[in-house]
Amino acid sequence: MKEGTSFVIKDQVALVTGGGGVLGGSISESLLNAGAKVAILDIRQDVLAIRTKELEPYGELTGLVCNVLDVASLRKVRDQILEKWGSIDILINAAGGNIPGATLNEDQNVFDMKIDDFRKVTDLNLNGTVYPSLIFGEAMARNGKGSIINISSMATYSAITRVPGYSVAKSGVNIFTRWLAMELAIKFSEKIRVNAIAPGFFIGDQNRAVLINPDGSYTDRSEKVLARTPMKRFGDIGELNGLVQFLCSDAASFITVAIIPVDGGFSAYSGV
Repeated sequence: MKEGTSFVIKDQVALVTGGGGVLGGSISESLLNAGAKVAILDIRQDVLAIRTKELEPYGELTGLVCNVLDVASLRKVRDQILEKWGSIDILINAAGGNIPGATLNEDQNVFDMKIDDFRKVTDLNLNGTVYPSLIFGEAMARNGKGSIINISSMATYSAITRVPGYSVAKSGVNIFTRWLAMELAIKFSEKIRVNAIAPGFFIGDQNRAVLINPDGSYTDRSEKVLARTPMKRFGDIGELNGLVQFLCSDAASFITVAIIPVDGGFSAYSGV
């Protein structure tokens, strides 16, 4: 089959940071089902152990404790993976998310935000993408091929209230995605691609409290989101997996620097 026509990723080695989380776990399961060898990385050893056991039936995987903000930790994991499987073909930078102190309550304004929490959330989401991309991307550069997928956000398309730190960090992820894609293609290999996906609104553990009332009904914030979403629903986390596999495969061999929304139309709809 000619290059650019195959969606197959069987036997490719994939690393998923934040693999113990809902997003990272869903992507890891999807990659395993597609035949990839998957290393799930997470700083939380207890969560990692649970996720690894949960995913064992789906294929060949390993779980490794890793701090995406610690270069020494990343290098140690890189060497372990190369020793075990010989290459790194795919990197999914799923580590990230918001933190309570960096999310403003409805009765707060930007001056109430804790500077330390702003720093933490920008560090986690931006540097937590940059550092793994550099450490694991170096192995791809030596091998001359690979696919890096970063996680962007709807918060980079327009100003979404209450999440300034997260918005700034994910906007940084966007330009880093474009810059790294250019750098790797020009200086190393056109077979190394860097893209990002921008999830719309999915209900998960981190945002459940602001989207769902204790009685199970939608909050006012949810109603505003759905009013701006042409499909009039929240996404299911599994609806990201097809795009991830596509971007990892040869079917996407001429796609790099792309930031692709998976949002039910939210990013394009003005509400009018």
